[in-house]
Amino acid sequence: MVNLEWYRTFKSVYKNGNFSLAAKELFISQPAVSQQISMLEAHVGYKLFNRKSKGVEPTEYAKLLNNLIIEALDRLENVENGFRSKALDANRLITVGISKHLFYSLGSKLISEFDYIDFSFHENNALFELVNAKKLDFAIVTDKYDTFDTLQTKVGEMKQIIVASTNLDANTLKSSIKESDYVAIESWLNEQKWYSHDAGIPHIKLFWLHVFNKKRPSMIPNYIIPSEYEMLEVLSKNTGVTVTWNINAKSFIEEERLQVLWESDQMPLTSIYLLSAKNASFNSGAQLIEDQLKKVLC
Repeated sequence: MVNLEWYRTFKSVYKNGNFSLAAKELFISQPAVSQQISMLEAHVGYKLFNRKSKGVEPTEYAKLLNNLIIEALDRLENVENGFRSKALDANRLITVGISKHLFYSLGSKLISEFDYIDFSFHENNALFELVNAKKLDFAIVTDKYDTFDTLQTKVGEMKQIIVASTNLDANTLKSSIKESDYVAIESWLNEQKWYSHDAGIPHIKLFWLHVFNKKRPSMIPNYIIPSEYEMLEVLSKNTGVTVTWNINAKSFIEEERLQVLWESDQMPLTSIYLLSAKNASFNSGAQLIEDQLKKVLC
C-alpha cells in the first residue's frame, strides 16, 4: 500500500540532499527520516540514496522516481494546504467581547456561525482596550473609536423604549401619550413598580433626559437585576415597567410576554459597531459576524 508520508519524506531528502535538513523541514526526527526512506526503498525495490560524508546523493532510480511523482505530490500538497487553511478559518477559536446586557440579543446569535467562541463580558472602553491590545479578536460596542490599529464597522442601530408586563393596564398612559400630556405621563410612570439592570438606572435617566428634559427621574427602582435579559424575563412573569433596548425586548414582545408602553420619537438611536484589530488574521470571521449582526438589527 502506498504511504504518502514516505513520498513526502523522499521529496524533502531529494531537495535538501541531507537527512537532518529534511527532518527539520518535516518536523520529525532524523531516525524517522531514515526509517521512512528505508521503507520506501524496500517498497520500490531500489536503493534511492547513497550516503556521503556530507549528506546524501540520489541514485539514478531516485531521479526517475522524483520525475514521476513530483508534479502529483506538489498538486496534492497544494490541495491539502488549501483545505487546511479553510478548515482553520472555519474551526479556529475566536474571542468576542460584548456587554453582558447585549449578549442574549446579539452575542448568542453568532453561535450558529462558528464552532468555537470564547465570549467575555465588558463595557465599551474595556472592550476597546482588549481589542487594541490584541487580547480579543472582536468586540461589539456602542461607542465610536478612531484609532490607527483598529477597524470599526457600523452594523446597525438600537434605541431605548419603555416596556411593561402584559398584565398591566396601560390605557390611561397611552391616552396621555396620544395627547402629549407629559405631566400626566410622568405621573403615571412614577406610580408603577420599576425594574432596572443597574442601581444607577442609566437607561431610565437617559430616557428622562431626552423625553422629559430632566436629569434626575423621581422614581426609585423596586427591583435591580444585573442582567438586562434576566430582568426582562423576571418582569414578564410579574408586574411592572422598565426602560430597555428595543432589540432586547423584541422576542418578548413578539411572543406577547411583554408589551410596549412607549417608543418615543425623542429618544435618539444608538449605533452598534463591530470592532477588530487592523491586522486580524480572521477576516472572513469578521464578515460572518457583521452579516449576522446586520440580520438581527435590520
